[in-house]
Amino acid sequence: MNPKLYPLQFEPILKERIWGGEKLKTILNKPITSNITGESWELSTVEGDVSVVANGALKGTALTTLIDESPNEILGTAVYKRFGKQFPLLFKYLDAREDLSIQVHPNDALAKERHNSFGKTEMWFVTQADADARIIVGFKENSSKEEYVKHLNDKTLVDILDTVKAKPGDVFFLETGTVHAIGAGLVVAEIQQTSDITYRLYDFDRKDAQGNTRELHVDLALDAINYNKVDTQKKYDSKVNVSNEVVDCPYFTTNYIPLESKIEVAKNGESFTVYMCIEGSFEIEFDGFKNSYQKGDTVLVPAEINSFILNGKASILEIYIS
Repeated sequence: MNPKLYPLQFEPILKERIWGGEKLKTILNKPITSNITGESWELSTVEGDVSVVANGALKGTALTTLIDESPNEILGTAVYKRFGKQFPLLFKYLDAREDLSIQVHPNDALAKERHNSFGKTEMWFVTQADADARIIVGFKENSSKEEYVKHLNDKTLVDILDTVKAKPGDVFFLETGTVHAIGAGLVVAEIQQTSDITYRLYDFDRKDAQGNTRELHVDLALDAINYNKVDTQKKYDSKVNVSNEVVDCPYFTTNYIPLESKIEVAKNGESFTVYMCIEGSFEIEFDGFKNSYQKGDTVLVPAEINSFILNGKASILEIYIS
């Protein structure tokens, strides 16, 4: 095993958003300096927003550089074979002080054709929710392009969309084409394909500090939307010290681990593993290495590290590609 590699943390890439707030600092300990910080990109190779190692001997090294030099060791043999030297996922925390825009993401074929990009299948894990916080996910009933356009033009789009109250621990899995919006008062962990392609449908006519409205992508969205009613909320077990499957899709597998003590983890070298600490704190131990992680931390375990220990008392998301 390459002695250089160890569980890697990265500098958060902080994004101001018109709908952002300060919870990424107060709840997740992110070093924000603005009261409209909406996103912390935890792990990214999106062009212009490439994550940089924050800990250990490789501190200051770009994730893309590590992958370029050691693709099998970082990504895993199966992931490298499938995606080449691309890191296929993007990990974020989001703080919605206000409602996000109503939006949709294109599928792989459409995103490739129009943007030379992956599509954007994603999931949300709600980490904090104010009273009565809710999300918009899909249509109340099966709809059509014509009905959608009529309501969009009448500014009544929300009337035909499904609204779901959200609480901590809720999981929503959003396949491409699902119209959606994170509502005010929510902090979520987001796991998605590596893509920054979003079609904004409606932004509640809000204006920025300069009095400008944000760009909408109404025409592009017409062929990207799934107009059928969808079931997005995922139920999952919470067995202690076990990886409880939450989402298993072609793009990623996410498990929920309620960690109460120590568990031994064995991997096969085919995929990297990412851990997001939702509550509490834990340590990763392997081959003389030991480091602790707190609520809000994200850590990438390179694929070549195939045996290690998780120890602590925490709620953790475990993500890999199967």
